[in-house]
Formats: sequence, C-alpha cells, structure tokens
Amino acid sequence: MTAHWVGFAALAIFGFAYALVMAEEFTQLRKSKPVILAAGLIWALIGIVYAGHGMNYAAEMAVRHNLVEYAELMLFLLVAMTYINAMSERNVFEALRSWLIEKGYGLRKLFWITGVLAFFISPVADNLTTALLMCAVVMAVGGENSKFVLVACINIVVAANAGGAFSPFGDITTLMVWQKGIETPQGGIGFGSFFALFIPALVNWLLPAAIMSMSVPNVQPRGGGKVVVMKRGARRIIALFLLTIATAVGYHNFMYLPPVIGMLTGLAYLQFFGYYLKKTVYREYGMTSRQFRTECSHDEQLGSLPAFDVFNKIARAEWDTLLFFYGVVLCVGGLGFIGYLAKASELMYGDWGATNANIAIGILSAIVDNIPVMFAVLTMMPDMSTGQWLLVTLTTGVGGSLLSIGSAAGVGLMGQARGKYTFFGHLNGHCSCGRPGS
Repeated sequence: MTAHWVGFAALAIFGFAYALVMAEEFTQLRKSKPVILAAGLIWALIGIVYAGHGMNYAAEMAVRHNLVEYAELMLFLLVAMTYINAMSERNVFEALRSWLIEKGYGLRKLFWITGVLAFFISPVADNLTTALLMCAVVMAVGGENSKFVLVACINIVVAANAGGAFSPFGDITTLMVWQKGIETPQGGIGFGSFFALFIPALVNWLLPAAIMSMSVPNVQPRGGGKVVVMKRGARRIIALFLLTIATAVGYHNFMYLPPVIGMLTGLAYLQFFGYYLKKTVYREYGMTSRQFRTECSHDEQLGSLPAFDVFNKIARAEWDTLLFFYGVVLCVGGLGFIGYLAKASELMYGDWGATNANIAIGILSAIVDNIPVMFAVLTMMPDMSTGQWLLVTLTTGVGGSLLSIGSAAGVGLMGQARGKYTFFGHLNGHCSCGRPGS
C-alpha cells in the first residue's frame, strides 16, 4: 500500500499530528491528543482496505502485536513513575534540593554540581524527573539571573539525556532496545551491555559543559531555603526501588522473562510497604497506636490527614506521556504495516550504511522526538552488530539535546522555567555560551 491512496493518507495524517506535537509549546494542546487520533485513523484506513479484501485477520494480528509492545512499555514506565512519585511524596527530592541550596555554593560550582547530579541520577530516576529536580535547584538559587538559569538548564538537559543513554532506566529509547531482547552475532544485548556507552555519554556531556561553564560568573547567589526533612519510610522506598530494578534485571537476564514482570513484582513491594506505613501512621506523630486513636477521636483534622496510598501515586503518573507513547507506537506500527519502514530501512541501512544511518537517526531524533524514531528502527529491525545497536541507542538518546523540543527533559524544563529557558534560548545558548561574559 505504499503507492496506494491509503498509504499517502496515513503519511499525511501522521505528519499533521506530529506537527501539532512539535507545536505544543505554542498551542498548549497536549501532545497525546493528536497522535491518539492519528493512530485510530491510520488503523481504520488499514482495516477498511484489508476487510474489503477479506484479510481482516492480518490487520487484527498486526495491531494486537503493537498493543503488546505498548503494554510492556506502559506498565514498565507506570511502575517507575509510581516509585518516583512515592519518593517525591516522601520529600526525597525536596530534601536534596534544600541541602544543595543550604550549602550556599557559587553559581559556577552549582553549574557543575547540578550537571554531575543530573548525569548520575538520570540513569536511575529517568532523564525527565532528574531534569525537573535540578531545574528546581537552579531556579531557587539563580533567582532573577536569567542568563545563568538558561545556561544551567541547557547543561542539565544535555547531562540528563547523556546520563540516561547508558541505562535502560534512564531513557525510553534505551529501555525499548533492552526490552526488545535483540540478538546479534556477538550475542544478546543485555542490561550490562549499555554500560559500554558510559564513556561516550560522559564525553557528550563534559565537552559542552566545559565550554558553557566559561560564561558562568563565579559569584555567590542570593537566597536560601528552609531545611526539608524526608518523611518516614523515604530511605526504605529508595531501597525498594533499587530492589525493583534488580528484580527486573534478574527476571530478564536469568529467567528470560520480560523485564516488565519484574517491575510489576517490584510494585508489590511498594504496595506492601505502603500498607505498613498506613497501619503505623501513628509513629509519624510520635504516638502509640492507642494514643493516636484517642487523639483522632478528639481532633477530626488529625484523623482526616491523608495516609500513604500507592494508588494516589499511580494516579499522579504522567498519563499524557503514557498515552502519547500509545499513539506513537500505533502510528509507527501502522506505517510499518503499510510498508514505509521497510523502504526507509532499505534506503538508510542498505544504501547509506549502518554508521551513517545511525548518526542521521540521532540528528532526526532532535526534530521528531526520539521515541517514534527508535520505535521505527526497532520495527525495521536492520541486521546490525552489537556496536551499531549501541551507537543508535546513544545517538537517539543524546540527539534530543540539540533542540529543546528534542527530548522529554527539554520540553519539561521549558514549562518549569517558562520565559527563561525557551526554544530559541536553547539555540542561542549553544551559540554564545563559549564566549566569556556572554
């Protein structure tokens, strides 16, 4: 159907939907809406053609395959987001933020500290969460110094994207490659394979950071903040999250089960611990169980205070992002079913060669977003070595740093540091940060 009107219509629908996604900053239209609609329209067109030729089961099997791909990704991310929200509710990130502010570091030192933390936290907490946390620190101490906030935000985006590239938990694209269970002549691409990207990812952040740091004045910022103490159970939730990661890796590496099964098992750890926190909530007030019940009977406000609830953390997940992934997976899957991805694979990996194709895909990910680009590559499934698969993982992971709209971290910071970190500010910052005093 690549030369059929349905194929052309599907391309036009996807192109228009993605134009709306890229214009989210200006239209304020949530990015999930256009791609969900586009996915439905593309598969409706495919279904009409195949049903008309008595081949309705072929389209049904194809769309079910894409739904399974999405379900694994969504449930994996849902558990990770739940843990991140639980740690946020227990003041883990606020405590880190207040500690950094309390230290009273100079702007240049803060520039490097937030960059280092973004690089090393993102492999565990994902690049978006890490970028938002570090941006909150920069905004708190940078104040009205818009130039510092801009340069520090660019540094955070680059560091978070680079740090996320060498861990399946740091970036969606790396997670997608790991979950796919790709086999190459050199062996399977397991969890540990991605750590080979550590040095390239580190260089990818350090080089721009060293140049940008020249424009950061070494002055003491104004301001401070109150000391934030983590709530009861915060450290144990961090430990459970690390145990959940170990469980997912163990399920995949040793039992050859999808990593999402290990993640959902890890969600049960948090559910049981949440039950324990709820039953022992009186300890947060320094009381015994009997004293707490007595106080609650006399003080309605105390009795109505919300207890820890795992399902509240699930409800606070980034549902717009999760639904956006649904639309992307189904749209790209539809274009692949029509035959466009096979043609693109033949052109890029057949004519250009794997190295040139993977570099071009990294640049493209800055414009289109790395999620659909990586899903397209995985749908093409070109015959590549382990090194080439790691290369495309790196380029799609860090390629989004070229533009502020190229990654979730950049898009998130545009909302958080509105007016200070912008699309054109990101471009201008790249161009001018090497000049001291700019």
